[in-house]
Amino acid sequence: MTISLDDRPRRPLWRRMLRWMGLPPPMERWLRRRLPRRLFARSILIIVIPMIVLQSVVAFVFLNRHWENMTTRLSVATATEIAAIVELLEQSEPDARPLVLKVAANNLFSEINLLPGDRLPAPHRKLFFSLLDRTLSRQISNAVGRPFWIDTVESTRFVEIRIKTHVGILQIITRRSHTYASNAHITLVWMVGTALVLIAVALLFLKGQVRPIQELAAAAERFGQGRPVGHFRPHGAIEVRQAAWAFLEMRRRIERQIEQRTAMLAGVSHDLRTMLTRFRLELALLPESDDTAALRADVDEMQAMLEDYLTFARTDTDEHADNVVLRDLIADAVRKHPTVSVRVQPGLQANLRPVATRRLITNLVANATEHAKTVSVEATANEGRLLIHVDDDGPGIPEKERRAVFQPFYRLDSARNRDRGGTGLGLTIARDVARRQGGDVVLTTSPLGGLRATARLPL
Repeated sequence: MTISLDDRPRRPLWRRMLRWMGLPPPMERWLRRRLPRRLFARSILIIVIPMIVLQSVVAFVFLNRHWENMTTRLSVATATEIAAIVELLEQSEPDARPLVLKVAANNLFSEINLLPGDRLPAPHRKLFFSLLDRTLSRQISNAVGRPFWIDTVESTRFVEIRIKTHVGILQIITRRSHTYASNAHITLVWMVGTALVLIAVALLFLKGQVRPIQELAAAAERFGQGRPVGHFRPHGAIEVRQAAWAFLEMRRRIERQIEQRTAMLAGVSHDLRTMLTRFRLELALLPESDDTAALRADVDEMQAMLEDYLTFARTDTDEHADNVVLRDLIADAVRKHPTVSVRVQPGLQANLRPVATRRLITNLVANATEHAKTVSVEATANEGRLLIHVDDDGPGIPEKERRAVFQPFYRLDSARNRDRGGTGLGLTIARDVARRQGGDVVLTTSPLGGLRATARLPL
């Protein structure tokens, strides 16, 4: 058979992107393990990641340049004003200097003083990301050209500058907003606030789009477990509605097929049972002999085989799940085997199909008692699932045969003698019943030394 390129399975888009990025295999595996698997989380990432990248680029390119340009312009203006005051102080008479300081304090700076002495304080520790300190220091050096000391750390509202002049130490205290573009954070707050609002709105819309998919998955899971789907109504996007209508149509076809098969099996069983009843009547009219005894045994075996075949082919879709007490259910299933010990977790209940689950336990117990002397049944709940263990001390089943014994009519070499009875359908029926309820049956080694058959069912 030739497979075209369009028929071949394609890798998911995110895997192709990771491969296109050329990441090392360990990093690719690390990212793949940490990527969310749910549709809602992936949709959030599709919205949030581009928004974060876009705002980061805008903040770095636009705001950073705007912030730096505005800070440079304000620092140039401040340095120019300081240079003018220094020149006026050095060229004016001593009596006129207080007037220069008064004019500067009233019109240019918050406070200005002429300190005695000629020593500047020790420089403060520079901050690595201090744009103001770096820019203002550079502009003062270019405009004034005198030794200076600057403090942009001690106060969050003011900046202190000291200039060494020919007439003393000039102390200038000015507002930080006069030297620094301090309102850039407002733009960041607006960007972040708007992004949060948009993300919240997107989450509401995404939740409305994901909910129909979750309801469709829940309906499909309930139908697969044989439980009533309920009032499921297709809604949501067009594609989701199409999938929901396809699911409903599939359910109708499956239920119609099951009804037809059930009706056919009922007719077949009626005809075969009529023939077997006629055989028994004819054998009853014959004189007793070894031949008639052998024929009667064959008829009984055919009757047993017919019942097993019909049990295997019959479905339990008509039976609804109910809340059952496991202790009572297991006691009813093993009543024909009084030697079987039963241990059930106190108060354990589960939503199961009673008749089908009873048949499952009966088949597992019958299979165990046929090959072992000691058989025990234990029922516990673990992580939201019901576990029913059937242990025995028999010869067990080889590990390589444990998968094959679930096939219909399969017999182990040691059990192929028809004198031992059975049709090879016990384990097959048990697994079929478990899977129809969303569970499974697995075989492992028993603590008793034989075989452990574990039925896992949803609570």
